[in-house]
Amino acid sequence: MKQKHQNRYIDREKSWLAFNERVLQEAADETVPLLDRLRFLGIFSNNLDEFFRVRYASIRRISMSKNASKKLDNGQTASELLQEITEIVINLQSESLKILHKIEEELNKQNIFMINETEIDETHYGFIKDFFINEVSPDLVTIILNDLAEFPLLRDAHGYLAVKMVMKQNPNSSKTEFKRTRYAVIEIPNHINRFVVFPEINGKRFIMMLDDVIRYNLSSIFSIFNYERVSAHMIKVTRDAELDFDSDLHKSFLEKISNSVKDRRVGEVVRFVYDNKMEKDTLQFFLDKMEIEAIDSIIPGGRYHNRRDYMKFPNLGRKDLQAKNNYPLPVEGLDIEGSFFSQVKERDFLVHTPFQSFNYIVRFLREAALDPKVSDIKITLYRLAQNSQIISSLINAAKNGKSVTVQIELRARFDESSNIYYAELMQTEGIKLIFGVKGLKVHSKVCVIERNEGKKLRRYGFISTGNFNESTSNFYTDVTLLTAHQKIMKEVSKVFDFFEVNYKIQRYKHLIVSPHFTRIRLYNLIENEIENALAGKPAFIKMKMNSLSDYKMIDRLYEASRAGVKIQLIVRGICCLIPGIPGMSENIEAISIVDNLLEHSRIYMFGNDGNPSIFISSADIMTRNIDERVEVTCPIYNEDIKQELMDTFDIYWSGNVKVRVHSEDLSNSYRKDDDHIFRAQLELYNYYRNKIEVILE
Repeated sequence: MKQKHQNRYIDREKSWLAFNERVLQEAADETVPLLDRLRFLGIFSNNLDEFFRVRYASIRRISMSKNASKKLDNGQTASELLQEITEIVINLQSESLKILHKIEEELNKQNIFMINETEIDETHYGFIKDFFINEVSPDLVTIILNDLAEFPLLRDAHGYLAVKMVMKQNPNSSKTEFKRTRYAVIEIPNHINRFVVFPEINGKRFIMMLDDVIRYNLSSIFSIFNYERVSAHMIKVTRDAELDFDSDLHKSFLEKISNSVKDRRVGEVVRFVYDNKMEKDTLQFFLDKMEIEAIDSIIPGGRYHNRRDYMKFPNLGRKDLQAKNNYPLPVEGLDIEGSFFSQVKERDFLVHTPFQSFNYIVRFLREAALDPKVSDIKITLYRLAQNSQIISSLINAAKNGKSVTVQIELRARFDESSNIYYAELMQTEGIKLIFGVKGLKVHSKVCVIERNEGKKLRRYGFISTGNFNESTSNFYTDVTLLTAHQKIMKEVSKVFDFFEVNYKIQRYKHLIVSPHFTRIRLYNLIENEIENALAGKPAFIKMKMNSLSDYKMIDRLYEASRAGVKIQLIVRGICCLIPGIPGMSENIEAISIVDNLLEHSRIYMFGNDGNPSIFISSADIMTRNIDERVEVTCPIYNEDIKQELMDTFDIYWSGNVKVRVHSEDLSNSYRKDDDHIFRAQLELYNYYRNKIEVILE
């Protein structure tokens, strides 16, 4: 009898931290251009902020509840897990500081210098004073804390300078009288670029953090105080991002979400990060005033926090220090200047961004907005660009007399305010809004367009793995199916019927829709592969996704592995499945690709006895996507597109650059082949380019 493996799953939180370590590896990779390495540092920091606001905060709530002593799925209590997470994060933060220091040394070799307030060349004195007076000072919020009855609210994820002023001793006081200390806090403005670029000197570029510009001008800020010395150290708080909803029946859902987002700014502090050079009495003053006692929430850091701002580090015109951005390629056979309705009526098309342009989706909507035969447009929206062309197209359609229905998810985490703004804008333009389903987030990415062709109503539309967001489409890999398949489009219409009448569960023959059918349909697809394998037939499962954390689905994949089904998994982020364990998962391989583009597409393939079943989806294999959201998984019927997606998966799977192997020890080891370098994202671009070149020939 085979010995049972000790663990069946990897802890979700630790797996996520391992993913963020992969992002940090990109910042450390000397083959990555310098400015992109800084961008990866920014992404690492931004990811960590969101982790603390959501996942860490959730575990912390458990640790403070009546279930605090209950063991979690990984065998630890919530408090034990929090302590381990804190230790991992402190180590990752320390490593990120070392990486930043190395990057700055390399920037120096390129005549780019990060300087602080003590390193200013005299030729820059006038510039920094003028910049502070004209750009910074008018918006600076400075609060003297000693005499306040109530400590001011420090906003989530904003940067602050904790100021300590040691006052001069009154000459008339006793020599034994202690010098009085005053404390203050300065909010670092977040609408000013945090990286202040100084005028060039002899070909050298100098950049100073906005924090240090403020430090340099402390004497100006506190000129009315008779202090002996003044110091300023950065602090940051991260707050619980969970939304609490008002139960007032008289308030609209839009109003409840709006109020809840406002309340988020006063959520419980789950992390307090401070400059480890800060004096102990200053640190204690802020901890006491903010009533922060939990040791696991107090994180020592470096001189600067909010390193997510490195995502916006100025390029200084140095394109040689950035990765080359490949120009989006055309979609084979789809004329962007021709009628989309006539072309999509003849065949399906697949748009794979950013290798191909997101403009195809916008162009489709713009044509629908103008076409006299179009009567209705229905679309789901989750995250939108800052200046959304999608919204512009929908408003244009409404102005042209079309019936436009938009299901907009107001609870898209951290995009609530933006979506509230767009919802109010669309309401004023006469667009019908649906605010989702009670208890369920709507995460599906679908659009259906109804067109009157003679006496016949014909439906067109698109189904995607990613958000309809032209900004993120420049660096998120996603696939979108443009189709006039009437049975599929009729079922997309059923999804919108469900939004309107939630108590009626629709039935689907083609689409796989959460929360009612995804689990059972995926179980059936896996079971079919198990039966084929046991019958001696070829059987495989290939899945590409962002996260894999649903234990029941993982158990089904383990069962398939034991039956002999060959399973290949490309999981960018969380992977709770343990591959390669004899007797449990020996037929499963799992990799992660973290490269210049963010892998975001979800593609699911099943061997089906030689006639592969292929799907694209908005859903990851996570419990929330399967059971707690409205998600749409769409079958691919066009043989050319099926082949394209199989080619795509195989190209990704063949990668040996930027590819890490998922393992139980979370070691993030690279898959390497010194004899044959194959960088999947670049090869995929070449794949699409070769398709176009063959046609041109």
